[in-house]
Formats: sequence, structure tokens, C-alpha cells
Amino acid sequence: MKIGFITLGCDKNTVDTERYLAQLAAYGGEHTDDLALAEVIIVNTCGFIDAAKRESIDAILEASRHKVDGVCQAVVALGCMVQRHKDELAESIPEVDLFLGTTDVDQLIPQLQQRGLVHAAPMMHPGERIFSGDTPHVRYLKVSEGCDHGCAFCAIPLMRGKHRSFALADVIREAQLLELQGAREVNLVAQDLALYGRDRRDGTTLPELLESLLRETDIPWFRNLYLYNAGITPRFLDVVANNPRILPYLDMPVQHGSDAVLTRMRRPERRKTIVEKVARFRSVVPDLTIRTTCIVGFPGETDDDFEILLDFLQEMQFDRVGAFTYSAQEGTVAAEMIDDVPDEVKHERLDRLLQLQASITAERYERHIGRTVSLLVDRAGDEDELAVARAPWQADDIDGVTYLDTEAPVGALVQATITDVIDDYDFEATPTGIVLLPPALVQRERASRSLPLMASSSIGSFGR
Repeated sequence: MKIGFITLGCDKNTVDTERYLAQLAAYGGEHTDDLALAEVIIVNTCGFIDAAKRESIDAILEASRHKVDGVCQAVVALGCMVQRHKDELAESIPEVDLFLGTTDVDQLIPQLQQRGLVHAAPMMHPGERIFSGDTPHVRYLKVSEGCDHGCAFCAIPLMRGKHRSFALADVIREAQLLELQGAREVNLVAQDLALYGRDRRDGTTLPELLESLLRETDIPWFRNLYLYNAGITPRFLDVVANNPRILPYLDMPVQHGSDAVLTRMRRPERRKTIVEKVARFRSVVPDLTIRTTCIVGFPGETDDDFEILLDFLQEMQFDRVGAFTYSAQEGTVAAEMIDDVPDEVKHERLDRLLQLQASITAERYERHIGRTVSLLVDRAGDEDELAVARAPWQADDIDGVTYLDTEAPVGALVQATITDVIDDYDFEATPTGIVLLPPALVQRERASRSLPLMASSSIGSFGR
């Protein structure tokens, strides 16, 4: 049975999809990227903001059309948006055969078995993750699920539940599996990485996790994505500063620079604290790249609040900023507030913020010209095309790329000098040397290592 997947939303959803695929493969499901050939199409939805919901609905409708125009026998919608809106989706899109929220994905295989779409009994298990993207050397490792923060605008705790850290041994085994599958860069993801381990009360925190990953794998690049600055400790900074395999990169959401707005957002930080902490972060890790996110048009945001936000961004000089306009999410605290900022004002403010940040980013990026750094090759070059690579300050798919005149293979680490900034967010570089990564299977003696199935990653538990 050929299984097609449409994955929307964040990288945590990508991890979930790869785990679903591995479970389905154990019951005879074969992944296909061509939806026209898929006999079962599964849409892993996102419900974070209204635009994500619309995209999820469009994807579900697209999948449903294959029941008429293709060989598709069943369409399954699962994930975050389904968790919030299952009943209304089932009523409005009857073409979908099965809706599963994040709390009932353990029913995926039993329901497909009842329909005769997968084997009744498991066969040999292919592994805990089956890669579903275009760059198998770049992988994502989810270390926890859910969120304990009470941000007024966010529905993630309603979709994913409270924060639960996965056991350290399970995370390490999964990282080893990704290495065996060819991973050269592993991006650690969670709703808040900084909280890793604190709920387990066994003494394990994010610094211990990072040190264990360094010790138990030979993966050359680890990147930390999405940490609240409130949980970033001196010990974490020391680990980053003293281990070149942990990239000096923080994806750290601040959301605003006005204390009045931050208070209404129920954010744990205030401007003065953020300024002081970022200064300390940069003093400990001098080459640190910081990416953040901001919301404009939150209920009650005045013209003065927005000007304070712009002044804050000018002062902070973040390397990259992602921004979006506020939209009310059902069930959140902010949804009960009066949405008193007109849409046209929201979009005007968004445009002004992005223009300011573009100039800040351009200035920040100019400082990289002349530097010699290691680049990770994402697409091999040839006689006609430059190779496409990324520098340590460029996260996969969000921070641009670096073009490199070399024929180095995918996954190679290339020593190169940055020569120019192009197209605002991309770079050009000239190679000065190449370091080829040896195959993962011969990097070290692994006779003493085993990769057993992880309890935390079965369909019945990792989605809860």
C-alpha cells in the first residue's frame, strides 16, 4: 500500500511525519512522494495561526480530489488543527475518511487495518524514522512535547498539552539512528528547548543533553532551535561557547519590545531583562547569531508601543527577525480581548518592521565578508552550477544559502571565505579547502551500541 504524506507547519511536525512513516512501514506501507500514486494520503495539519489553518484545509481538499482523480482509497487528516477543530472539519469535509487529533493518533494503524489498507500484523520494523524531505543530511530531533508557557496568544498548549521531556537515553538513541542514516546537521526542536529535562527531575537539563550528544555521536553540526531566553543558563552558554560542533545560533522568540504589550501577551520577559541577557549571551559567545520573532497588532498595541518595538529592534541588532500580524486563536486568553488594531494598520506596521529589519540584517551580514568559515554543502555543484551550502548562521530553509564554486558532494564540510552578500540574505564564497565527512557507519566502532525501539516514539505515545 503506497502512502502519501502532506506535512505542514513546524519542524516538529516533520519529525512526527517521519515517525508515522516508520510505523506504517512496519505494517506494509510504502512511502511515495507522488500523491497521484498514493492509495492513502495523510495530511499532518498545523493550527498555529489562521493562515496555517487555511493552508491545512487547502491541503486536505487537494488530497480529497485524488479520491476522484487518482487511485487514492482513503484520506486521513491528523495533527494540531484536527485536535482543535475535529467535529467541524468532519462536518464540512465529509470526503475525509479519518480525523485524528494529537491525542488519538494511536488509532491510525488500527483504523487503517480495519479498512484493509495496511497489514493486520507488523513485519520487520525499518527503524524509528523514515526520511521524508529533500536533504537527508539535515535532520530534526524533537526532544520534548507540549508547552507549559501561558502566552495569551498561543494555542499550542491546547493542541499539544503540557511540556513533557523525552528520556535522555531515547533522545541519544534517536540521534545515533539519524547519524547512521547520514545526518550531518541535527536541529534540536521543541516548544522551548531550554526547559528540556526539568520535568523529569533526574538532574538532566539541556546542557547535559548537548554534552551527551557530543560524546555519543560524531554528528558535526548541532543547532538549537526555539529557546525562551528566560531558561538560557550560564552553563548552557558555556557548552555552546566551548564546543564548535554546537553552532553559535539561537532561535529565541521575544514577540515584542514594549513592556505594556509583553504584559498583555503574558510573556515572562520584559525589555530591560531581554537587553541585559542578550548582551551577556553575546559576551560569552562572541560569534552568536540570534534569530527572533515578533507579533504586530496585538490587542491594545498603540502607535507608541509599535515605535518602542522598532526602537527595541534597532537597539538589539538581531541577525534575523520573523514577524507576523496578530490573529485571534479560539480558546486563548487573547481571543477574549478586543481586537482593536485594524487589519490595514497591522499590515502597515508589519511592512515597516520588515523594512527596518532588512536594513539591520544587511548591516549584520556585511560583517561576514572576508571571514573564513566551514560551510555545509546542501546541493552539489558541477560544471554548470555553483554548489549550494550554508554557513553556521544559516539555518535550513529560513536563513538563506551560500553559493560556492566547488564540486564538493552533499554533506561535505567546506572551508571557504565569504566574498559577497547577494539577494539580501544569500552569500557567495570561495573554497579554501574541503573536509569530507567519512561515512557514518565507519566513523567509530559501534559494536557496543544498539538502537532499540524507543518507547517515547511509538505512535501511541510520542503524539500525546
